Amino acid sequence: MPHLPADPAVDASLGTQASLDTFAALSQATRLEAFRLLVRHEPEGLAAGEIARRLAVPHNTLSAHLGVLSRAGLVSQRRESRSLIYRANLEHMVATVEFLVRDCCGGNAEVCDPLLNALRTACP
Repeated sequence: MPHLPADPAVDASLGTQASLDTFAALSQATRLEAFRLLVRHEPEGLAAGEIARRLAVPHNTLSAHLGVLSRAGLVSQRRESRSLIYRANLEHMVATVEFLVRDCCGGNAEVCDPLLNALRTACP
């Protein structure tokens, strides 16, 4: 199971507005690719400059995208010497998925098994 960093800003009962903010942040191609890149590099994260290089995005443009992801709770950052290291906030993504399936299948949890199995096999 992946490491899920503790984040007091993430409420286990993520609501509609937080979920909308999450999906709005991910609804742009560069932000979606940046988040997916950071997920692949958990738990170490990546420096902002390396993200910009890998996505072939100008630094100032990437900075704006990372700001949107950060405000939506999808990424966190830490300073390491002169670099800002970004990490995906997996706990927030888990809370988002939980919000989506909170009332899964009207109490028939077995109907959600295909979804749960797909999530388990996503990280071999």
